[in-house]
Amino acid sequence: MAKSEERIDKWLWAMRIFKTRTVATDSCKKGRVSIGATADSSVAVKPSRLIKVGDIVHVRKPPVTYSFRVKALTENRLGARLVPEYMENITPQAQYDLLDVVKISGFIDRRKGLGRPTKREGRELARFAEAVNDGWDFDDSDIQSNDMYEFDFDEEDFD
Repeated sequence: MAKSEERIDKWLWAMRIFKTRTVATDSCKKGRVSIGATADSSVAVKPSRLIKVGDIVHVRKPPVTYSFRVKALTENRLGARLVPEYMENITPQAQYDLLDVVKISGFIDRRKGLGRPTKREGRELARFAEAVNDGWDFDDSDIQSNDMYEFDFDEEDFD
């Protein structure tokens, strides 16, 4: 017999949105889970809030707010292949674009103590810098004197 309502924390865990039910419960308590037509007009919910088929659930995992439409209910954790039968991901593409921007900008504003970028991070940073500078043309013909670019260094200056 299919249930008509299910606890939001159980459903989030069963749909693999959160790794454990405890994490799903904590997210609800922190106000990161809401139900409503849009993320702006939705209302934060408690973990015990009952949801039904057709509800739209918004989950904020900074910096992105994911949106899901409830297609069916279950209290058992599902395999990843079965999840699309129970929910529809309706997250706007703009949210995923924001995630890409934040992912790339993390390399530019690297916090102290994180060490050198990995090879992969370096390649992604180079691609990002190339995309940002693409089409940028620096013309120094308006500079009257090139004297400011002349430097006179001796070997003693570096000892």
